[in-house]
Amino acid sequence: MRRKGLLAVAVGVVLLGFLLTRTVENPYLYFAAYVILQYIVLATAWNILGGYTGYVNFGSAAFFALGAYTAIFLIKAFGAPLPVLILAGGLVSAVLGLGIGYLTLRLRGVFFAIATLALAVVLQTMVINWEYVGGAKGINVIRPRAVLLFTGYVEFLFVVMVFLAVAAVAVAWWIEHSWIGRGLAAIRDNEEAAECMGVPTLKLKLFATTVSGFLMGVAGAPFPYYLTFVEPSSAFNLDYAVNSLAMPMIGGTTSWMGPVIGAILLGTAQQVTTVTISSALNLLIVGIILVAFVILAPEGIVGLVQRLARRGHA
Repeated sequence: MRRKGLLAVAVGVVLLGFLLTRTVENPYLYFAAYVILQYIVLATAWNILGGYTGYVNFGSAAFFALGAYTAIFLIKAFGAPLPVLILAGGLVSAVLGLGIGYLTLRLRGVFFAIATLALAVVLQTMVINWEYVGGAKGINVIRPRAVLLFTGYVEFLFVVMVFLAVAAVAVAWWIEHSWIGRGLAAIRDNEEAAECMGVPTLKLKLFATTVSGFLMGVAGAPFPYYLTFVEPSSAFNLDYAVNSLAMPMIGGTTSWMGPVIGAILLGTAQQVTTVTISSALNLLIVGIILVAFVILAPEGIVGLVQRLARRGHA
């Protein structure tokens, strides 16, 4: 019954997103909401590896950009439709996540973080030298004509990202409440003890890197149609790596709700700042808020609420 209720909520959220396109006419709101929803997917994906498993990933931008450039290749080569782009972007990034997992998951702590950061640098260098997808100068992508039931393609992209965000959160919820989630938590708490207790640590870590990579690639696949001009500096933007890490830490890394809360709060603050002041302040805002939470509430908003609730019942 609980799963049926959650499924009903998920369907209701997607339908609500569609109904908003019938009532809200300001196109900027769709652009801004798309970015926030995109960060929900990225933050949730990061948390599966960084929060549940305890392996901090600084290469989020690499997986996101790989999804975007996979889509660009398929658009240019075959004129593939958006569902194919999303699936392909996710699968290519999942394969990369699996491969990187085999190569780097024996590393721990700062060494694993450095390895994932190096991955982003290597991929960006490859893309800069790949002229077919625009290389260093970038590439223009023409959006399809308006989709049936939608007056503009941006509205359609908004609803697509609502669906992807709901799907990503559903995957995180399932992992958290399954034996896989318990195994990942055991790895996070004490990997050696988990292995001694019979937890298949390597398989679970590879599962986490693959699923995390898939969701990040899925988030990046619609990006060319959202921006319409893609260059390496935009696809591999530092914002994606920083926000993907900061949003779960601010919201709380031990629950599926944490990345959602962090992405909504931080993403909204960044969009408001972009409109009212300057987009150049986005990373400054992230840094200030992240430092404040690390000092005052290292367990994030979800952990802080749970701690206060326990005190209230005591």
